[in-house]
Amino acid sequence: MTTWKIDPAHSEINFKVKHLVVSTVTGHFSKFDAVIETSKDDFSDAKINFEADINSIDTKNDQRDGHLKSADFFGAEKYPKMTFVSKSIKKISDHEMHVIGNLTLRGVTKEIILDVIYNGTVAGFGGTEVAGFEVRGKLNRFDFGLEWNALTEAGGIVVSNEIKIEILAEFNKVQEAVKAA
Repeated sequence: MTTWKIDPAHSEINFKVKHLVVSTVTGHFSKFDAVIETSKDDFSDAKINFEADINSIDTKNDQRDGHLKSADFFGAEKYPKMTFVSKSIKKISDHEMHVIGNLTLRGVTKEIILDVIYNGTVAGFGGTEVAGFEVRGKLNRFDFGLEWNALTEAGGIVVSNEIKIEILAEFNKVQEAVKAA
């Protein structure tokens, strides 16, 4: 079994949501961790564990970030982490797969499917093996209890219920400890 650890300096955990139906607000989580365990070079049997710190949410607007951390949305005080644990992987092609797993937000766990592109593995600096992935998915925030909304004066919704996820991830192979003879 080989273990891979996410490199936060070379990875991004982003999301997009429609605002006022006509524009898109983007944001990201700046504190996160992920580990992949696999025995196959193509990651087709990978077990993935991911978590993000809700308090690290950043949409480039302090007032909006505070609202997102509040009980109206993520409830960061009571639910400080978002987690994803893979259940299975369906290989689509040499570089494409669907990762099925459980996402937990606000204490609610639901199965989601993520579209993953495996960009390959290369030798990085210092000879460490590096694997790159692009991950996309979407979810309905209402499924996780993030139900705050308001109507505009024209009767439109302020925040869409569909959230798009985009993860650009670089993982470093963890060097196995040398066993004593």
